Amino acid sequence: MGAQARMGIPRGLQFRRLASVLLLGLVCAQGAAAAPPPTATATATKTAPAARPVARPEVLDLAQRVADWQLAHRDDLAGVRTFREQSAQPRDWIQATFYIGLSALADASAEPRFADAVVAHAQAEHYGFDRLPRHADNDVIGQVWVWAAQRSGDAAALAPMRARFDAVLAAPAKGSLAFVVRPGEGESDCQARWCWSDALFMAPPAWAMLSQATGDKRYREHADAEFRATTDYLYDPREHLYYRDSRFFDQRGPAGRKIFWSRGNGWVVAGIVRILDALPPNDPSRPRYEALLREMADRLAGLQDPAGYWPSSLLDPQPTPETSGTAFFVYGLAWGINHGVLPRERYLPVVERGWAALSRAVAADGRLGWVQQVGAAPDQVHADDSQLFGVGAFLLAASEVARLPADPATP
Repeated sequence: MGAQARMGIPRGLQFRRLASVLLLGLVCAQGAAAAPPPTATATATKTAPAARPVARPEVLDLAQRVADWQLAHRDDLAGVRTFREQSAQPRDWIQATFYIGLSALADASAEPRFADAVVAHAQAEHYGFDRLPRHADNDVIGQVWVWAAQRSGDAAALAPMRARFDAVLAAPAKGSLAFVVRPGEGESDCQARWCWSDALFMAPPAWAMLSQATGDKRYREHADAEFRATTDYLYDPREHLYYRDSRFFDQRGPAGRKIFWSRGNGWVVAGIVRILDALPPNDPSRPRYEALLREMADRLAGLQDPAGYWPSSLLDPQPTPETSGTAFFVYGLAWGINHGVLPRERYLPVVERGWAALSRAVAADGRLGWVQQVGAAPDQVHADDSQLFGVGAFLLAASEVARLPADPATP
């Protein structure tokens, strides 16, 4: 996949540079990470103790503490510095990602309160969707609706989702994938398709899950075709990483390296494994997604820093942790081990280091810190920064780390 990356770009097209890429000058967090502090601030550091084998009860206990904290702070949005109004929207991608993670925790945990919270949210929102009927950011809540409908046994609840997706099937978008921002706006006409890396988590799994729930293969076939188109456009076949969108093709960071955003690639890795979860075992596209996961995993394993985190800009090390991209990578790599796609002997140490890093970023009260705020590029991160989507990524990671098979050498 990706052999035709950036096909179809007019040769003379110049993409504007972002004004605030890589504002990375924070001082490294100090102090020992072994004991949680008495405040709500996490103690993530860039000098880490050696990771030890993870224990399922400890993983689930920590995940449940993080989930409970976030459920208690959905309204006050503690730790959210930007896009607070959007973060409060119950059907938007920010909250949707949290509920996706919560549904994964509900599957991994015996605690019914998490499943109850997801189903209650779906019922309160009447399984509905917000504006922009062809925007991936508004498709992602469909992943929550499918899970809740299956959990509650209410298949009829998916009627709004089917109507939304059927309208796209009847007249699929055919425009360019070039991300050209309209004057005075942050949106691009290309977002009627999946022209940015985040979209590969937001939309394709929802489409594949709807096929799984209804038996109608048209939804996953559409998702597969559009995923291929986006990958051919944004995937760098030499770096084995995705550009966030076409504006980054020609941009370079402070050291002259290409800019590959950690969370942007994390969205893709998480999207791949969620698509694989929803595909039939004999689906002809399965080997292609597995090969892509292996290729990206091989690259990402070499980009993890010694403390277990992945830097916000993957090719430019930074002095501060970042937990949202790290959590998505831990989720994808642990999923790969659990499903036999990635060799345990190589990737288990990577996952263990990543999970240890994420654990150190959780404060005593359960608040996850060091989550880069809403954005489209690497940016500053603060210890107190939290966000619903970061917690969702953390819960996804926990759900797979908790399923890792026990070390054969352990009695």
